[in-house]
Amino acid sequence: MSDLQQQVQTAIDELVASGAERGLQVAVYKDGELVVDAVAGLADGETGRALTSGTPIYSSSTGKSLTSAVAHVLAEKGVLDYDTPIAEVWPEFAAHGKQDATLRQVLDFTVGLPAVPPDTTPDDLVDWDKMTTVLAESEPWWEPGSKVGYHPQTFGWLVGEVVRRTTGKPISAALAEHVTGPLGIDGEVFLGVPAERLDQVAKLESAGPPIDFDQLEAMMPAFFKIAPRAVQLTPEMCNRADYLTADIPAGGTVTARGVAKIYAALLGPVDGVRLISAERLEKIAQPSSQGVDEIFSYPTAYALGYNMMRPVENPPAGPIIGWPGAGGSLADADLGTGTALAITKVSFTPGDYTTVGVISDIVTKSLTPA
Repeated sequence: MSDLQQQVQTAIDELVASGAERGLQVAVYKDGELVVDAVAGLADGETGRALTSGTPIYSSSTGKSLTSAVAHVLAEKGVLDYDTPIAEVWPEFAAHGKQDATLRQVLDFTVGLPAVPPDTTPDDLVDWDKMTTVLAESEPWWEPGSKVGYHPQTFGWLVGEVVRRTTGKPISAALAEHVTGPLGIDGEVFLGVPAERLDQVAKLESAGPPIDFDQLEAMMPAFFKIAPRAVQLTPEMCNRADYLTADIPAGGTVTARGVAKIYAALLGPVDGVRLISAERLEKIAQPSSQGVDEIFSYPTAYALGYNMMRPVENPPAGPIIGWPGAGGSLADADLGTGTALAITKVSFTPGDYTTVGVISDIVTKSLTPA
């Protein structure tokens, strides 16, 4: 066992033993090699089912990693072009002045469609045709390309429908064909989980004090305009069978080992498979949009399909491309060290990345050259 594997294993064992976490997975790839594959705790606190490295966990926006990877692999293969108007493959999308909007603007969060309708319900979220029809008919909040703002839920349907219109296949099928199948992780990484695999998925549970949605809405009114209270993420909603099996590509159900392997294969070859060229990686890892976020009102920057920061006190030098998840998960790639890191959790801790910080510090100190 390597020193880093032992350090991470000890840390997550302590987090579970202390009650801070119910179940944790951590995976690290360095230069295409899996150097950490650690797991601790339970997949289901009610039944006592043990968590394993192969247990998929719903990890909210960390799943955007999968959606972006599909887009980039299809672009690498010449199937998609970032700058082709979306309406060329999805004609209905041209409504309300969106005729020139592009996939690039979706990937860098400047397309101006951050919101689902205020009366959206969880049942609506699992209805692909309903949600994509709503988005095609929506008026943008700003002229596409002119401003930047996070699209927490709509990102997935926008990218996914472009993929479906272009390939004729749901994005979950494109993910399996072009990403998880070649990498040998099609049993660990999902957008929509196959029904026959639902009993393998971990059961999320709330941690910490109950969420005060009234207080949150007062603090972040714009966020609640784009993601109404009825569809704010909770363990109860994310544990629903229909939610897990549906393609909702702003989130995903993954193992840490699986999603870390995807990032490693963006960085370079893994088991003989490289998802994109070094030249494409360099281009997508650059800031594609910058400015004051229209939703959160703070300065932000996005790469093409990725967040560019790790939400911890002492981040690595980077550059970083990746996605934290609202429940406290993370998957990203550090181009400076050739490292892919993923942390998945059974305890759903909205906005709390304490565990990510603990693990990130260990990994960064171990793998960053002195």
